[in-house]
Amino acid sequence: MTKGRGDTQGNEMERRGTIDIDRLIDLASFEVTAREKELFEEELGEFLGYARVIKGAPLHLPPASHAVEKAPLFRPDVPEPIQGAGEFLGNAPALRDTGYLVPPLAGSGTGAETGREDAPAGTGEGGAWEAVIGVEVHAQLSTRTKLFCPCAAGFGGEPNGSTCPVCSGQPGALPVLNREAVRMAVRAGLAMGCRVNRRSLFARKNYFYPDLPKGYQISQFEEPICSGGSVEIEHEGTRKSIRLNRIHMEEDAGKLVHVGAPGIWGSTASAVDFNRSSVPLVEIVTEPDLSSPGEAREFMATLRSILVSLGVCSGNMEEGNLRCDANVSLRPRGSRELGVKVEIKNMNSLKAIERALAHEIARLEVMKRDGVPIVQETRLWDESGQRTSTMRSKEESHDYRYFPDPDLLPLDLDDELIEEAGADLPPPPLERKERYERDYSFTPPEARLFMANPACGVYFEKVLETYGSPRTLANWIFAEILSYETDFDRLHIDPEDLAAFLKRIDSGEISGKIGKEILRKSFAEKRGLVEILDAEGLRQISDRGPIEEAVEGVIASFPAQAEEYRGGKSKVLGFLVGEVMKATKGKANPALVNEILKKRLGS
Repeated sequence: MTKGRGDTQGNEMERRGTIDIDRLIDLASFEVTAREKELFEEELGEFLGYARVIKGAPLHLPPASHAVEKAPLFRPDVPEPIQGAGEFLGNAPALRDTGYLVPPLAGSGTGAETGREDAPAGTGEGGAWEAVIGVEVHAQLSTRTKLFCPCAAGFGGEPNGSTCPVCSGQPGALPVLNREAVRMAVRAGLAMGCRVNRRSLFARKNYFYPDLPKGYQISQFEEPICSGGSVEIEHEGTRKSIRLNRIHMEEDAGKLVHVGAPGIWGSTASAVDFNRSSVPLVEIVTEPDLSSPGEAREFMATLRSILVSLGVCSGNMEEGNLRCDANVSLRPRGSRELGVKVEIKNMNSLKAIERALAHEIARLEVMKRDGVPIVQETRLWDESGQRTSTMRSKEESHDYRYFPDPDLLPLDLDDELIEEAGADLPPPPLERKERYERDYSFTPPEARLFMANPACGVYFEKVLETYGSPRTLANWIFAEILSYETDFDRLHIDPEDLAAFLKRIDSGEISGKIGKEILRKSFAEKRGLVEILDAEGLRQISDRGPIEEAVEGVIASFPAQAEEYRGGKSKVLGFLVGEVMKATKGKANPALVNEILKKRLGS
């Protein structure tokens, strides 16, 4: 029987899927023991098995743009999970606690320290030195998928569960650009007055770190998507415009998870989670226009407000959606030349930014005073120890060996995308702050709270559509709701529900005390306010009969206090009112209680 062509091809593929170990050893001309040969066979078998998984993984991606057309090819922001991802990950050494584990830096301790940290020389008003600060902000774009592949880009999830051959750096897997990420980057640039560059270029930024699977990061260097622009801040009553150098797009790296300690120092090992790898970022780089830790904190708060109000970034610093690196140097007061800069990383809150810069400025002052040379370096902020520690010497751009990414054509923007990105831009943060002060008579701190938390401001405005007292609403938000939840995107209470609830309080149907109890129960049980009120009958007693009965009982129980009030001790009334409220379980109308008590006691 003659073999068909398909049988021949199948046999050839089967033959190519195996390796003759004995032949390989003969060709290499070296001696091996039986145990070594056994290990070689095992390792080569694992390699071939892993290669078959990679080869068989469906990619669901269109061809690279340079292979089909001259215009850049965009990918829609639609998740397309890799089929058989469990099998793909099951062959990865990370799940066998081997190849993806790296030891901490030997002898790193808590990081090298340079210079003493006693009394600073003073950068305050009239001090000998002045600080010069610039920041680099990485903002994760709120796309559904990653920058160059259709893996989901959300926070959390099973480690390495949102990965594919593209974002894990497998050979031959080609990137395809996410159109929505480009739109969001352009939108951010337009909101900050940047020049949107019609042509920009993606480059490879080469460096080696365990969380960078390709050994390079796709970023932008010489030709960013946006240039220039500014952000206006207000600090200590003074407004200041902070110039931007550029906004460029890049992919995020993976994340190291340290075992046995919160950071790499003191940890026993570090594992890598590649879920964050290739999540889209914009890096926003300022000019060195900031001059104090307070200004830096205010810049970050204002920038966060812009990005969140645009809907391009969640702004959650604790989850790493918004990360800030600061460059700081000192120079003689009044000088125009810049000093040697030090970069600070690992600041994950507004308070940490301010504290880290204050600490580093004080450290640099001491070094200046004692004549200790300052070297350009990168330092990590240790929140628990409230100090910075050396991480590495600071790189320059040439250390990264940038060159244009050969898999991505230059990005040429058209009018349609730019116009789409610039539609319905919200007003700048300080303009919103002025409106809150003007329209609602809020104090500057109150207006700033709404400015810094755009979602809170949007929620406030929606409640006011059906509720007419901005002052009362603001009091409930400031004093009550913010004590339970600060992220209004996660707030389970609908604006209409809160408006109806506050109207019930204003009408006297329930008291403020009952209202606070309902609010507490609502957050504990994640139920609506009016739903709880109606289901449990927590209404205020406004009928005179039950209140008069309670008043008579309190007077009978506390005759001495009643006589003291009749004798002119008016403060005793508060005690008697409290007892009536206790007797009615807090449901009596307080105004009616006061009225009936005073009448009964003859005042």
